[in-house]
Amino acid sequence: MTKDGSTPPLARNIDAVIVGAGFSGMYMLHRLRAQGLSAIVFEAADDVGGTWYWNRYPGARCDVESMQYSYSFSPELQQEWHWREIYAPQPEILRYAQHVAERFDLRRDIRFATRVERARFDRERLRWEIATDRGDRVSARYCIMATGCLSAAKLPEIAGCEKFRGATYHTGHWPHEGVDFSGRSVGVIGTGSSAIQAIPVIARDAKHVTVFQRTPNYSIPAHNRPMPPEYETMWKSHYPELRARAWETRNGIVYDLNDQSALAVDADQRQRIYERRWAAGGIPFMAAFNDLIVNADANETAAEFVREKIRAIVHDPETAAKLTPTSYPIGTKRICVDTDYFATFNRPNVSLIDVREHPITAITETGVETAAGHYECDTLVFATGFDAMTGALNAITIDNGAGKSLRDKWAAGPRTYLGLMAAGFPNLFMITGPGSPSVLSNMMVSIEQHVDWIARCLATLDARGAAGIEASEHAEENWVAHVNEVAYKTLYPAANSWYMGANVPGKPRVFMPYIGGVGVYREICEKIAANGYEGFHLLPPVAAAAE
Repeated sequence: MTKDGSTPPLARNIDAVIVGAGFSGMYMLHRLRAQGLSAIVFEAADDVGGTWYWNRYPGARCDVESMQYSYSFSPELQQEWHWREIYAPQPEILRYAQHVAERFDLRRDIRFATRVERARFDRERLRWEIATDRGDRVSARYCIMATGCLSAAKLPEIAGCEKFRGATYHTGHWPHEGVDFSGRSVGVIGTGSSAIQAIPVIARDAKHVTVFQRTPNYSIPAHNRPMPPEYETMWKSHYPELRARAWETRNGIVYDLNDQSALAVDADQRQRIYERRWAAGGIPFMAAFNDLIVNADANETAAEFVREKIRAIVHDPETAAKLTPTSYPIGTKRICVDTDYFATFNRPNVSLIDVREHPITAITETGVETAAGHYECDTLVFATGFDAMTGALNAITIDNGAGKSLRDKWAAGPRTYLGLMAAGFPNLFMITGPGSPSVLSNMMVSIEQHVDWIARCLATLDARGAAGIEASEHAEENWVAHVNEVAYKTLYPAANSWYMGANVPGKPRVFMPYIGGVGVYREICEKIAANGYEGFHLLPPVAAAAE
């Protein structure tokens, strides 16, 4: 520590630098320590938690059940932690992350309030040179990006934002002290997942809420409730087999799957099945039938069921029509999970503006100007999402030491091998990077699978005396082709979603996650490792490389 209490800049050689102290960075640090490797984590926030540190907006909550959105690597941790609700809210998830950091003494190797600015690969020494905004200069054999898929908040590109005289907030970068909306006239721009969670809570306190919607979203009720003791006991009694089941599923979540086509049953039976799923709530609604993401006619039956629910919930037919999605198949944008979202539009203090019909033309000093007129607001909430999957990585200058940056390599869209590495960038790993199941899955399952794979890979490199590993161009090309081939066998590309980068103007339209499923992907990764890291080049020791 320096005299003023700050931490002096680092200048040292270590085995690995990890960027990010969310759930992936924390577990990566834990695994590397267990293997006797020295590691430092750089984290821009003041504490652990990643997306759950920043996303503190009203109503922020996980859409995967809490008994499954948790680590599986420690049986003791699984048994000792008690989740209070079926779907954990942000404060509880953050407390869980902090508990993990304390329990495994992780903070001593994490440099908080520190942002990595540059990472350059030294091809002579086969080491990554890392530079931070705090003046740290660290040389590491491996650089592991645990930057998260949804961590680069995307502000709207609307003229006049800087002129607004009132308070502005982004759901992905919320004030830690919270916001009191009492008596305020609030404009919410965006109706994605964060808005769907936040709007009902904001509307309870605000004088008025004006929601500016470009594209309506399908949303399924969460039916959240306090954790039933018997449900918690069931999970804790059967965690090993339930976790093993999750690893083999398509999205890393254990729930009942119906192995029937939606078109194989009559209309009455189909309606009963959808009603049961709606009553149960959450993401499992999309498992009502086995062909909802691959068959347009089957998908339409589920979409129309949800549309009918929206029309039944929302009293005003005109508002209901605006809230009803019709331009893309259900599930091709991540299905939202809500508490009273559609019912909130029955409140007298909530109004909906369709900005596809009447686009926003500017933010003024006192509100939002649209083609239909001006709407007075004293507070604006930007629920405009993230530069998903690539934004946080592209914010860092990552130089491969051969005249190419990762940003340049990805100019036409992200290219990786397995979502783990990019050809031309030796010893640079990505946890849940583009080209892996990541955001199409329970992130905790995908995080642990990637961290475990990387940890075993590094142990293998040490055992073989290799200086490192690099993905081949040929393997990367084949994987990118496979990711796209699988994606276009489904209905997913039919939606202009953030999976495609469609929420960021000018971003290449490429389907970024791997849709083949968590179980299939895990099997592919294990087979590649078992075959001597097929598609990768192992780097000879530095001395041998110099001969």
